[in-house]
Amino acid sequence: MENISPHALVAGAGPAGLMAAEALAAAGLRVTLCDAMASPARKFLLAGRGGLNLTHSEDISAFTARYGDAAQRLAPLLAAFSPSDTRAWCEGLGEPTFIGSSGRVFPKSFKASPLLRAWLRRLAGLGVEFRPRHRFIGWDAEGGARFVSPLGETIARADAAVLAFGGASWPKLGSDGAWRETLASRGVALAPLLPSNCGFDVPWSEHLRQKFAGAPLKSIALSFAAHKVRGEALITEHGIEGGAVYALSPRLRDAIAAHGEALVNIDLRPDIRLESLTARLSRPRGKQSAATFLRKTAGLEPVAVALLREAGALPGDAAPLAALIKNLPLRLTGARPIERAISSAGGVRFSELDETLMLKRMPGVFIAGEMIDWEAPTGGYLLQACLATGAAAGRGAAQWARRGGVGGGVFTGAGFLLRAML
Repeated sequence: MENISPHALVAGAGPAGLMAAEALAAAGLRVTLCDAMASPARKFLLAGRGGLNLTHSEDISAFTARYGDAAQRLAPLLAAFSPSDTRAWCEGLGEPTFIGSSGRVFPKSFKASPLLRAWLRRLAGLGVEFRPRHRFIGWDAEGGARFVSPLGETIARADAAVLAFGGASWPKLGSDGAWRETLASRGVALAPLLPSNCGFDVPWSEHLRQKFAGAPLKSIALSFAAHKVRGEALITEHGIEGGAVYALSPRLRDAIAAHGEALVNIDLRPDIRLESLTARLSRPRGKQSAATFLRKTAGLEPVAVALLREAGALPGDAAPLAALIKNLPLRLTGARPIERAISSAGGVRFSELDETLMLKRMPGVFIAGEMIDWEAPTGGYLLQACLATGAAAGRGAAQWARRGGVGGGVFTGAGFLLRAML
């Protein structure tokens, strides 16, 4: 039997869990951080491969509104750990930040790995003990957290615990949603986990699928249900994905769930007014092929022309052709699997949590990150909410532990015990 005496347990070593561990340790608690994977923050590292988008520089009221139905509940947490706080925190780790042309905030190194290494050094300096390959499997009869580890089953008891297992996107990196059954068995109300910031299925013709899968659509605009987004997209073998698609994904996903499909409209040339485009297309075509004519007069790439042909025969007159280019309908028939989504929606409902993110049904147990029922677009909003909820859960758990678990509950009692059952 091994006896150690930290006062707090954090389960899940993604950004939310790491931030919770930092908040707990900074408050003077001894912390053990468990994760199912061999190393921490694997999804964080993957997200940073193309440049780590930390947060966004827009006004905090506009920033908070990006969280849709969850904005009101997240607002005080985002105020307590704001985008400005994230930049200061990052710089405190020796990673200065900069604001890109889109308003997104990045570390100057543009990478996740240097920031993570500095973060882990800080946590180690605060005394946080990391236990890899510890997969949470539930609680025992006395309320101890059960983990499967290389040594067998491990039971952990603490004055407070933060659960930060993530949602269910990219399960190979650790966030597989396996925690749902365990919490549901305790009566915790959960919203279904759904793909967010995801691609969608489109019934392409075999010609388009074979010839244009992987082709980008640059500088387009997508419209759906009075919402319009400018950006880029990518044709895939199964359908369409990319930044402009991700921004509309919650509405598209919900529409497909309700009606079996969603009709989105693409403006292939949003920078040209309809009248100007019609005038261009009224020029004599001569002996040019349709594709050559559209490339020269309307600036359309071959993939854009192929999309027009997917809608049927190209109109012969300039006005209807221009209208089609400016308002091309595209039928989406399904969201891509959650395993391939950038993030997920759903999880523990806010009604199950108090203002400190503690489970009302399980005093002493706090929830952080994508386990909670919120979603947001890409652009720094996902990571910011993970950091903010991690900080809030860590502070709440520290307060609970310092009070000695007032009110009773699952994670109460003196100290922390790990017992390996060989």
